[in-house]
Formats: sequence, C-alpha cells, structure tokens
Amino acid sequence: MTVTVSPHRRDGDTVPLIMWTVALALFPAFAVGLYVFGWRAGYVTALSVIFCVATEAIIQKLRGLRVTVSDGSAVVTGLLLAFVLPATVSWYVPLVGAIVAIGVGKQAFGGLGANFFNPALLGRAFLQFAFPTQVSMAKWPIVAGVTGYGRLACDVAGSVDAVTRATPMALLQGKPGVPWSSIVDGSPFGPPMVWLLPGAIAWVLFAVLVIGAVVGVYVSVRTEGRLAAVVGIGALLLFGVMPTGDISFGMIPGCIGETSAWALLLGGLALVYYRLINWRLPAAYLVTVGVLAAFLPMKTAGGEWVALQWGRVMTHVLAGGLFLGAFFMITDMVTSPLTSKGQVAFGILAGVMVALIRIYGGYPEGVCYSILIANAARPLIDKYTRPVVFGRRPPKAAAA
Repeated sequence: MTVTVSPHRRDGDTVPLIMWTVALALFPAFAVGLYVFGWRAGYVTALSVIFCVATEAIIQKLRGLRVTVSDGSAVVTGLLLAFVLPATVSWYVPLVGAIVAIGVGKQAFGGLGANFFNPALLGRAFLQFAFPTQVSMAKWPIVAGVTGYGRLACDVAGSVDAVTRATPMALLQGKPGVPWSSIVDGSPFGPPMVWLLPGAIAWVLFAVLVIGAVVGVYVSVRTEGRLAAVVGIGALLLFGVMPTGDISFGMIPGCIGETSAWALLLGGLALVYYRLINWRLPAAYLVTVGVLAAFLPMKTAGGEWVALQWGRVMTHVLAGGLFLGAFFMITDMVTSPLTSKGQVAFGILAGVMVALIRIYGGYPEGVCYSILIANAARPLIDKYTRPVVFGRRPPKAAAA
C-alpha cells in the first residue's frame, strides 16, 4: 500500500501490522469506556467487531476474492464504529452499521485501499438517521465505576449505580454564548496534574517537562529518531497541559470510545511513535477547532453576539469525539491526503467544519460529518499539494 508520495522505500510495515497496532492503540479508550459505561460497552464493541468481520468475509466470498479478515482492517472498522455509538444501543444497530460501513463504505469501492470515505464514519452517519433516538439520546447513561459492571447501563431507573445527563456538547448547544463555568451540570476542569502539587514543586516539575520536551525534539532531529520527541512532548502534554477532571479522564456521558481525551492521547502518541500517522494532521485539526471556538462569535439566548469565549475552548477540544476523530479517523491512510501540506490543509478544512456545525448548526457534534466532507475534498487537496517531480521545475518557473 502506498501511504506517501515518491520517492518510495520498502520497510517492514504490512497491512496486518499496521491494523493490529491501531487496534492496540485503541485499547486505553476501550478500557475507560468499559469502566464508565459498564459491560454493555464491551457487548456493543464485540458485536460491532464480529459483524464487521463477518460482513467482510461474506462479501469477499461472494465476490470470489480471498478472505483477508485476518489483516485486522475489519476489526479496526468494527472498533471505531462501536466507539462512536452509545453503550445502550440495541444489538441490531451495530449490525446495520457494519453492513453499511463494510459493504457500502469499503467493499463497494473495491475493498481496502480503494474507498473514498472512512467506513466507520459512513456507517455512523447512516445510523444517525436510521436510529436517531438510539444514537443521539437526549440523556446519556453513565455507570458509576466498577459497581456498574454487573448492571445494564440503560437500567437507570431506581438505580444508585447509574445516572443520566446531557453530554458536554449538548449542554453547550443548549446555552449558546454562556461561559462553560456558568452552565449547570457542566463537569469542571481541574488543573493539569503538575499543578496539583505544591507551588514550588509544581513550577520545578513543569520546567523539567518543558526542558524535557525541547531536549527530546532536539535529540530526535539530530538522530533522526522519534522516541525522545514523543516521550518528551507526550509527558509535557499529559502531565503539564492536559487538565484533570471528569471531561479529560472520560467520566462523562457520550459514546463508548470518545469520552477520555487522556486515553485517546496515549493511543495517538503511540501511533505517532510508530509513524502510522503524521502528527501535523491531528495537530492542525485540534488547533483549528480550538482557535475558532475562541474567536467565532455566537449568539446568546438574549440575542446578543459575543466572541472570545476562552472558557469554551477546552470543552470543544476535549469533549465530544474530537480527540477520537483527530488521532484515529481523520488520519486514516486511505482517505487522507498524501503530502504533509495536504494533510495540514485537510485538518484545517475538517476543523472549520466542526466549528461551524457545533456553533451555528442544529447538531451538537460535528466530527463525523467534518471528516466525511474532508474525505470528499481529498482528491482536490492532493491535486493542488502535489510536489514537483524530481528533476523538473515548477510550471510557472518553466514558463518564465
């Protein structure tokens, strides 16, 4: 599979190695989902994976092709599809989603490497309209820790082990223009882990994290490695930048695999380390959403337009499905641009779509549709960010 522009070189990466590595990188988010939503999260995830694998095997058999489900691509699609579904959906919801994701989003285009759209998101978009009451609930259940393992996450009536409440994105949409700190039931953000320590110690440790990140980048540039940079920057982000609290750790209502920004960042750093994704793409996506969430004007309930909503930036970036989309969906090798410039433009385009949908649209999320729209624009982005062939001059220079 070609995953970059020429010149090319061979290495030891194979499709199974890539796909199973991505599946392992998703495990931290799955573990948090299992803890927060109870055993139903594991049940829905297992159904989604089984249905995706079975659908791919059946279609390949019908097409007379070799069955390649062992490469892990259908497993990754099943995991991602389950991660964007609530833990309370009926068994047939992941079945229909798997048929659309694999049958329409992947095999109808020719199979792995030929699809234009992210299969899991295409399945999720279909389910959004096919089963709206199950996929987009007004109140989302959340199981209170390990005591909820033996209980259905949807059986909240009369239970002290589970509660229902709106997701952070729904709370933001319901009160436009109101600072997050003023929204009732808004999960508070805590300071980064370093700043939970006494003042002097916190300053010293933060300085060490910053120095470690700078040294890591320097060492990686000099040695052409990546471990030092990933460890240094990752430690700074996880302990000195990422806030603590319910939203960051994932103790909030939402879909199975999207709630914990911490867990998704851990998995994303692993993908960056193994060079399975280009860090520029998720960075462009996240930064674009954060900047627009701060500066785009929004209308309050009283009809006034306000801007510079700094209190909403962290909620837009850390809540919802943005981190899941940034590290595991928009970075799909098949449906994202090939060049670094193209990936930055791709991330910015998708980030703009998220901000516009969330702030001005009637839907509290926007990650799914933003990536599908960007997928449609990928051929155009590839065309205008294509590098000059080695040994040739750019067209304008040649004409001059």
